[in-house]
Amino acid sequence: MTVIDPDTQAGWVPETEPDEDGEEMPLSLRLSIADTLTLGNATCGFMAVYFTTTGILIPHLTGSDESGMARHSAATAVILMLCAAVFDLCDGLVARKLRSSPMGAELDNLSDLISFGLAPAYFVLVYGMVADDAHQRVAAVGAIVVLLAVVLRLARFSCVTLKDGMFQGMPSPFGALTVVSIVLLELPFVATLMAIIGTAWLMVSRVEYPKPRGRLAGAVFGWIVLSIGLLAAWAFDAPGGQLLLQTGCSLQLVMGAVIPLFATARRVHNFRDHRREARAAQLP
Repeated sequence: MTVIDPDTQAGWVPETEPDEDGEEMPLSLRLSIADTLTLGNATCGFMAVYFTTTGILIPHLTGSDESGMARHSAATAVILMLCAAVFDLCDGLVARKLRSSPMGAELDNLSDLISFGLAPAYFVLVYGMVADDAHQRVAAVGAIVVLLAVVLRLARFSCVTLKDGMFQGMPSPFGALTVVSIVLLELPFVATLMAIIGTAWLMVSRVEYPKPRGRLAGAVFGWIVLSIGLLAAWAFDAPGGQLLLQTGCSLQLVMGAVIPLFATARRVHNFRDHRREARAAQLP
């Protein structure tokens, strides 16, 4: 029997479908195209950790003064997180159009934990070790808060049914990119830590964020491409690259704060419409 995913409305591949020899099909052969994109998400997250370690942390520990290498590695790590967000965006779109395997939801959560939980938390941890005004142990607490926020968010997403078209709390890809944007802005340490904790709170809050579908998905993809361009300009020390990066990071923070206001305004508007309709129905 084909099982229907209530979220994607796409048919799942049967769990036990014998092949020509009467044996169960190997698990690896039941991976769908969407699952392959999800694995690309996990790979990008792991490589972001790798570049953060080899390009930023190790040169700092060995006393290297190559600031350009650290800048290139930081940009590469964030670009990889952006690429992971693209994979995460595309695997959902593909799963809604094509078949998805029974492992799809589990693979997605595990990959998101790597790319949008571990990678940004590790980025914050390394920032606390290399920044001049940072406090390593306090930054480690901030990194743990980010990681636990993503863990709790993914767990809640797996067991709570939400209304169609909306996320409850800031989506983990958006939250991860907001966290690294805060770090890249190079604000004073206390302001950076408070903004990171505030972002972690938004991820586990009940604040509503719209799901990236249709035109919104295209806008999200365009924003990611623009962010990659800004990071590349900063990494290669292009004229005005630092200003462009700060502008892009600031816009990321503004969007994180403003987007839920639209959802709140729409909810208030709908409430008022229902209230007017109820009053009109009570009139003789």
